[in-house]
Amino acid sequence: MVIPAPGGMFFVTDGGIETDLLFNRGFDLPEFAAFPLLENDLGLEALDDYYRGYSAIAQAAGAGLILTAPTWRANPDWGAKIGYDETGLDRMNRAAIDFIASLRMSLADLANVVLAGIIGPRGDGYVAGDIPDLDEAQRYHLGQIESFAAAGADVVEAITMTNINEAGGVVKAANAVGLPVGILFTVETEGTLPDGTSLQAAVERVDSFGDVAYFGINCAYPDHILPGLTEGDWLNRIAEVRPNASSKSHAELDESVELDPGDLLDLVRGVDELRVKLPNLRVIGGCCGTDRHHVARIWNVDGDS
Repeated sequence: MVIPAPGGMFFVTDGGIETDLLFNRGFDLPEFAAFPLLENDLGLEALDDYYRGYSAIAQAAGAGLILTAPTWRANPDWGAKIGYDETGLDRMNRAAIDFIASLRMSLADLANVVLAGIIGPRGDGYVAGDIPDLDEAQRYHLGQIESFAAAGADVVEAITMTNINEAGGVVKAANAVGLPVGILFTVETEGTLPDGTSLQAAVERVDSFGDVAYFGINCAYPDHILPGLTEGDWLNRIAEVRPNASSKSHAELDESVELDPGDLLDLVRGVDELRVKLPNLRVIGGCCGTDRHHVARIWNVDGDS
């Protein structure tokens, strides 16, 4: 199994699973959580169709595929809001990896399919909120990562990270469990983390906490990411980008009641600029507002293949 790495093989990954399920497929997602769909046949069918769309893109692009578990909200604070205790979350996190592992078994035509357990922020992905102590963040995220490992995940990805300490806690927890870890930060319109930290400082600081397989950026429009890409060797550590479809700020998106699919041609233009700035970019998918059609266009393949 080849996992993502700066300068390694190319991978397709998925788009904005929650916005796709909510706006395009009509599912109710309490607290924006997708993992409860694993509990019923209709949800399982939708998830299967969702992931197979991206497997077709990977096949057409001649790239590997990262299957990301629908577990962004499957942590203690968010889980409790929708009725899942520690035992229930362990069951669901394992079930999520089992589901994508079963899907991988049916994708024999793809050379390399990676199973990624997805960690989301303890708080709101658009707001920095309270900055946790590093050890507290490690303890908080450890259980979810242990569930991923027990179910056979290949890698942990923490996405929409808003601050250094929470990201660092995930790294320390993943290192303790023995799973490779990728860290994806989100940025505001000026290219800095929601707490004002520069991308460079965030990457370099978190890289010092432990072994990080790769870094990335998600949940931001390409034009919002570009200002944060200051010169330096740290850029070589970024291997993944998952942009939003919309050029709206996080605050504007938070207030939106309708999906903004964005300008697809401008999105592709922005991702192409990111490719130029990031020499080791190897994993590209999407985030809020994107679906298989956005990701296919970015990869210059047919999204309906």
